[in-house]
Amino acid sequence: MLYYLFDYIDKQFNFPGAGLFQYISFRAGVAAVLSLLITITFGNKLISFLRKKQVGEDIRDLGLEGQMQKKGTPTMGGLIIIAAILFPTLLMAKLDNVYVILLIATTVWLGTIGFLDDYIKVFKKNKEGLAGRFKIVGQVSIGLIVGVTLYFNDHVVIRESPQATVANIEVASPSSEVKTEYDVKSTKTTVPFLKKNEFDYSSLLFGLDKSYTWIVYTLLVIFIITAVSNGANITDGIDGLAAGTSAIIGLTLAIFAYLSGRVDFSSYLNIMYIPNLSELVIFCTAFVGACLGFLWYNSYPAQVFMGDTGSLSLGGIIAVLALAVRKELMIPLLCGIFFVELLSVMVQVSYFKYTKKRFGEGKRIFLMSPLHHHYQKKNIPEPKIVTRFWIIGILLAIVSLATLKVR
Repeated sequence: MLYYLFDYIDKQFNFPGAGLFQYISFRAGVAAVLSLLITITFGNKLISFLRKKQVGEDIRDLGLEGQMQKKGTPTMGGLIIIAAILFPTLLMAKLDNVYVILLIATTVWLGTIGFLDDYIKVFKKNKEGLAGRFKIVGQVSIGLIVGVTLYFNDHVVIRESPQATVANIEVASPSSEVKTEYDVKSTKTTVPFLKKNEFDYSSLLFGLDKSYTWIVYTLLVIFIITAVSNGANITDGIDGLAAGTSAIIGLTLAIFAYLSGRVDFSSYLNIMYIPNLSELVIFCTAFVGACLGFLWYNSYPAQVFMGDTGSLSLGGIIAVLALAVRKELMIPLLCGIFFVELLSVMVQVSYFKYTKKRFGEGKRIFLMSPLHHHYQKKNIPEPKIVTRFWIIGILLAIVSLATLKVR
């Protein structure tokens, strides 16, 4: 909103400093600071309110050291994360940008599903929370909306050389010659580490009519959003792990969005140029600021838990960001912590069922899943586990950024 206000002031009155709001870097910086201040300033008030309402976490005794001491810790702290993302975004971003609109919708949608889950657990005293089928329906629904929008919306395009079919745009090349390029609808995405690092989902049709591409693409979007949101949800098992990991991933995606949304940088790095994408940097910095601000209260020993209100929305946001910057095939690398945590649960459950069916007694690969509980069972202190996972997350982010040049 402030963008439009200061744009009007700058054009009408030429007011000193109003032109700063034209710069994405300035608005992104302000969004980060605002989100950080919102979480730190209002986080304590939210914690006091949740305690007053006795919105405390009901801990199951899993035999983990220090676990039962967390009983009664306020949950649903994800509300402050969502507020700290949305408020700076609404103030600083261009609200007619399709990517920003999709991210706002994803945040609200999955935040609502998570809130209902937490509400049922806390106020209805139902430990199971929202039925799994309703969670899946919610995740599939937002996946369907995102997939259809990214495929059909006219503003979701990439810029290519002359094999295109849509509006032709003249762009001056560094050699001063005029080079013809086009903004085209495309389902191309980025494949890491390969020299020809672009892949088109239409090739998955194996000779079928390409008009069916949107179905394949939308199904993939639904799968990615569901998987990443559940991965973040599972990762949120010890203090600070999900919030810190999400901040690392969010910052990396902000860099990708900035580079892919700039003609000069995308040309220099020989990566896909995506018009209108750089506006997502503002959302990303608000996201990172909200996660870091939440860590002020969620780091060990946590004063508040984000609950499903926070974890489902964080995972969904990361998935949609990756899809928008066309780096979704990099998710197993960039979101490696989420991926391994989710995989550890799947492997543990599958192996237990297999061994029980074959040998009559279920066996386990890990001492406990998700993976962070395995290390807790090995008596490694919780802060050390979180710090080591963060370090691994940073290394994965560096490797992900290296794919811009390593092919």
